[in-house]
Amino acid sequence: MTEQSNTGSGSGPLQTERGNTTIADSVVSKISGIAAQEVDGIRMGSGASQTASNLLGSITGGGGGSQTQGVSVEVGQEEAAIDLTLTAEYGKSIPQLAEAVRRNVSNRVESLVGLRVTEVNVTVQNIFFPQQEEEQERQRQIEQQQREQQQQEQQRVQ
Repeated sequence: MTEQSNTGSGSGPLQTERGNTTIADSVVSKISGIAAQEVDGIRMGSGASQTASNLLGSITGGGGGSQTQGVSVEVGQEEAAIDLTLTAEYGKSIPQLAEAVRRNVSNRVESLVGLRVTEVNVTVQNIFFPQQEEEQERQRQIEQQQREQQQQEQQRVQ
């Protein structure tokens, strides 16, 4: 990332006469991950990291790590460069998805954080099939219901 330094006081929305605002990398990462996932047909991370995250989320009941999964940022005083690794939906145009992600991430980071986005690099690591995901989710729900029923039966016996 190339950063232009501006020595004047009040040179941008984050440097004013009344003080400076510093944005943590984790804030830009989270906003970038959320913005990328707002584009229909996108999942953050590669297929393997999604599976691990889904498994962890089902165990812990969470899944908050998916917002920054596959996101790497370089944040300066006035600029940010963002690298995204994602999975695209099969059947959708990858160049169009990548451009929509770039546009949405840039708009969100610039409007919410006040940093100029110099670049958004997109790596498409994998593809996913929505019908397969829906079937797998239905199967997980059935298995969860069966486990809950077994637990209830065991509690009745005791």
